[in-house]
Amino acid sequence: MKIKESVSNVVDLTLTTVIESNPEETTLRSPLKEEVCVLTEEQKIAAISKHVKAIMDILGLDLNDKSLKDTPSRVAQMYVKEIFSGLNPKNSPQVTLFENKYHYHGMLVEKNIKVHSFCEHHLIPIIGKAHIAYIPKDYVIGLSKISQIVHYYAKRPQLQERLTIQIAQALKKVLKTEDVGVIIDAEHTCVSIRDVEDTCSSTITSSLHGKLKEKSTKEEFLNLLKISS
Repeated sequence: MKIKESVSNVVDLTLTTVIESNPEETTLRSPLKEEVCVLTEEQKIAAISKHVKAIMDILGLDLNDKSLKDTPSRVAQMYVKEIFSGLNPKNSPQVTLFENKYHYHGMLVEKNIKVHSFCEHHLIPIIGKAHIAYIPKDYVIGLSKISQIVHYYAKRPQLQERLTIQIAQALKKVLKTEDVGVIIDAEHTCVSIRDVEDTCSSTITSSLHGKLKEKSTKEEFLNLLKISS
């Protein structure tokens, strides 16, 4: 993590593998090969396109059809540049912190952050919302940066439990405080569109730390979200 402090009491941090770089938190790492960044984006797109084409051919689809002929390339670009862009550390967000000069030490909540991720077991969508809370100490984080951290860890094949913890750990390290809480409420399409086809259920996970684990503070967080404890 690179840190640069400016004269205007603003701190810029490059969030590069905040969790993955800590050997004590190996269970929180996304299962990535060390050579993940050896190939360029263009090389990845070319290779994935060939494999998608082979899958479509095996399924019996006519790749000469005008509607299908460019699908392998479109899928490959979508994988590399969009839905799995969080696999590339180069896409980690530039995080901006501001000095807490107003000495605000109440709870700060950002709720209803969209979560679009993909189940690593079936590579189909996880769709939901993340709710973030923290109690500032010396610095506060730019609000858009919270969303960027959520999206960075979501844009990779994921488990919702791991995603929740990764976001919380990243915020704790960036903000240098234990007082962080993350709740994710999401629908797993591996449940809603396959097997049991349960379209009514959602999965809720939480990662609460520091004061957010205390009963009164936890209840304040949940009340602000209008989620019953």
